[in-house]
Amino acid sequence: MSEKKNKKEKLAEEIEQEELNSLDESEETVEEVTEETLTEEQAKILELENKLDEVENRYLRMQADFENVKKRHIADRDASQKYRSQSLAQDLLPALDSFEKALATTSDQEEVKQILKGMEMVYNQILVAFEKEGIEVIPAVGEQFDPNFHQAVMQDSDENAGSNEITAELQKGYKLKDRVIRPSMVKVNQ
Repeated sequence: MSEKKNKKEKLAEEIEQEELNSLDESEETVEEVTEETLTEEQAKILELENKLDEVENRYLRMQADFENVKKRHIADRDASQKYRSQSLAQDLLPALDSFEKALATTSDQEEVKQILKGMEMVYNQILVAFEKEGIEVIPAVGEQFDPNFHQAVMQDSDENAGSNEITAELQKGYKLKDRVIRPSMVKVNQ
């Protein structure tokens, strides 16, 4: 019986050893599968995080673009409101020039004087309307030449005037607030 017992014990030990070996192998396999799964899952997580970052960046850029468009629209609307009378003023300037030429004439006849007086009243009303809209005459004679406001069409050699000083105004210039509608045509001293 002892031989049977020994054989049974040996057989049990062998089975136990095989089971242990099998468990070790299955643990290694489970660890390999778990590591592979973890690596795949981590890669998927990284990919999703990258996509999320990309979408967030795109969202932030779109939000910044929207804010820029909004600011640009507000600035355009403000400029449009500020300079709304520019085209009307540009259309009226030739008529204003004609008024000035007509008012420069002189006559001894009473009828002509009355007509000139009426024209002067209309001329002054136009200037008042211009003033209300922020349109003003650009000062010229006696000023230093500024290419932003004046257009030099002639040169002068007047010894009494300083260098680059405007000696004559050939056509009045006008500006609307800070924008030049028409530069003054001037004669500049050398």
